[in-house]
Amino acid sequence: MPTAPLNGKILVSGVTGFIAAWVADRLLHKGYSVRGTVRSKEKGAKLAETFKERGFGADKFEYVVVKDIAEKGAFDEAVKGVDAIEHVASPYHVEADDPQDLIAPAVNGTVGILESALKYAPTVKRVVITSSCAAVRHEDTKPILFTEEDWNEQSILIVEKEGRAAPNIIKYRASKTLAEKAAWKFMENHKDEISWDLVAINPPFVFGPMTHPVASRADLNTSTSDFLSIAISADAKGHTKEQLATQGSSWIDVRDLGEAHALALEKAEAGGQRIIVSVEAFVWQDWRDIASCFTFIPGGCTGAGKSLVHLIQYDTSKAERIFGLKYRTMGETARDVWEDYNIKGLVGKGSTAAV
Repeated sequence: MPTAPLNGKILVSGVTGFIAAWVADRLLHKGYSVRGTVRSKEKGAKLAETFKERGFGADKFEYVVVKDIAEKGAFDEAVKGVDAIEHVASPYHVEADDPQDLIAPAVNGTVGILESALKYAPTVKRVVITSSCAAVRHEDTKPILFTEEDWNEQSILIVEKEGRAAPNIIKYRASKTLAEKAAWKFMENHKDEISWDLVAINPPFVFGPMTHPVASRADLNTSTSDFLSIAISADAKGHTKEQLATQGSSWIDVRDLGEAHALALEKAEAGGQRIIVSVEAFVWQDWRDIASCFTFIPGGCTGAGKSLVHLIQYDTSKAERIFGLKYRTMGETARDVWEDYNIKGLVGKGSTAAV
């Protein structure tokens, strides 16, 4: 399949979100034009002003309002005339009572944008969707190295069995798994009609500075809020020393994830692939060890997580082969986040500069 032309127009769904704003930023800096979908005109106008200040005016960045991505035909107008699509919009939180509060918008939004592309976007060359390592991994008592061949069937089964009683993180993981599965099923069902191919990008926890306007801590996305309250706050969100040394996941800097999305449009060999993008596994104490170099955050035991055997690891050889990304280090990300949060006035009580 041909890749998107460098001067082409790219649709980025949910463009005012943490990840999507960085995807748009990278695309703009590479010479693409961006049309972003937003839930309100006010949010779109704020981001447009931010990009304008960076030299990207209305000729390079525009936005359209899509209030509900799960609505049938929600993207019909948005997809017209674009050369590629970056579908990033999807709910990410762990507060849903009914699993369908997460699953329905994730699945319907993903299938909906593909349906709109099929009907109204003959110019589209490639669609990239933001999936997740949540769609790859499952819980186990022994260490596992996960690859793109793995699917998180476990979370789907738990939600089917337990419904509202399922753990909220499991509901989220099921939503990401079902949404990505629905995308690949759509591609198979319509393979004789489609003139474009699909790429799924699967990241773990995403940390980093923000490139979109944020008014207060209440507006932070889930991973950013977790980083602020656990990694660089005095009370570590109530985590004990043992929890800090044993609880964590894997991670990637949001700027590197934005770059991966851009490369997914440029690399022909990415077409038709799931691609895991991840730097390394971590426990929260690892971040606090680094943050202690430039902040004062009491609590925890320095180096306590270094000997931990991580049960979940990801094989990132496909991303290395196709994208050749040079990932930011934990130190770079931690310092940039700290500086960004300070500038934006988001650190607040509980985290103080080193004295």
